[in-house]
Amino acid sequence: MGLEINTLAIIPLMTKMHHPRAAESATKYFLTQATASALILFSTTINAWMTGEWTIMNMTNQIPTVILTLALAIKLGVAPFHLWLPDVLQGLNMLTCLILSTWQKLAPMALMMLTSHQLNTNLLIVMALMSTIIGGWGGLNQTQMRKIMAYSSIAHLGWMILVISFAPSLTLLNLLIYLVLTSSMFLMLMTLNSTNTNKLSISWLKTPTLAASMMVTLMALGGLPPTSGFLPKWLILQEMTKQHLGALSALMAMSALLSLFFYIRLSYTISMTSPPNISNSSLTWRKKKNLTYVIPILITMSAAMMPITPTLLLLN
Repeated sequence: MGLEINTLAIIPLMTKMHHPRAAESATKYFLTQATASALILFSTTINAWMTGEWTIMNMTNQIPTVILTLALAIKLGVAPFHLWLPDVLQGLNMLTCLILSTWQKLAPMALMMLTSHQLNTNLLIVMALMSTIIGGWGGLNQTQMRKIMAYSSIAHLGWMILVISFAPSLTLLNLLIYLVLTSSMFLMLMTLNSTNTNKLSISWLKTPTLAASMMVTLMALGGLPPTSGFLPKWLILQEMTKQHLGALSALMAMSALLSLFFYIRLSYTISMTSPPNISNSSLTWRKKKNLTYVIPILITMSAAMMPITPTLLLLN
C-alpha cells in the first residue's frame, strides 16, 4: 500500500507540464511501478502459501526470494530493468526529476536492505555489474542532461546493490552520498536553467562560481579523490576484496571509468568551451532563485566528506 501511494502521489507532479512527453512519462512510470508492486504481492503470496506467514523477513524458498529481488530491481531501475528510467526522466521538469531520482529510491532501497540477508547474492552481483556497465555505456553518447543523470543513477544503483548482501551499512552510506550528489547536481542545473550540453556551455558566462562548483560535483559523481564520491567506491571495493572477489572488483572499477569519461566531458563543456556567438542576446536572464542557502551546503558536502571517513567507519 505504501509503495502504491508513493507511486500514485507523484503522477500529478509528472503530468503538471501538460505536454505529450510528460503524459508519456507518467504512463510509462505508472505501468512499470504497478508491475513491480504486483510482483511484490505475488512474491509474498507465494511465500505465504509455502510457509503460512505473510512476513517478508523470513523467506525460506528460492522462488519468492528471486521474484522479490526482480520486483525491487524494476522499482529502482536497476539493469536489465533500466529502460524506463531515461525515457521517464526526459519527459519531466527538473524538480520532478530530482524527486524521482532521490526520494522515490528510498522505499524500494529500504525494502531491499530489510531483506538483504535472504536475497539471491549471485543475481544481485550480475545485476550490479550490468548496471555499472550499462550506466556508463548509455551515458557516453547523450547530450540531454536528464538522460545523463538517469544513466548516472543506474550506475550508482549498481554499486549499491553489489555490496548489499555483504555490508548493508555500506549501501546506506552510498545511498546517502548519492542523494547529496544528485540533489546538488539537479539544483545547480535548475539554477543555471540547463537541460542539455549546449546550454551548459554558456553557464560559466552566467554564474562562474556555480559552474566551477558543478565541475567539483561532477568529479564527485565520477568517484575521484578527494571528493565525497570516492569514499563509497573505495569502501565497497575494499569490502569486495575482503570477500575474495578480486576479479569482480577490477571489473567494477573499470566500468566506473566509463561513467567518469562522460563526467569529465561535461566538465570540459562547462569550463573550456564557449558558444559560437558571444553576444549578450544568447544569454538567458538571471532569475533570482530561492534555493540560495541549500546549494552551497550540498556542494560542500559533495566535495568535503572525505576527511570524516574514520568517523563514518566508527558509526558502522
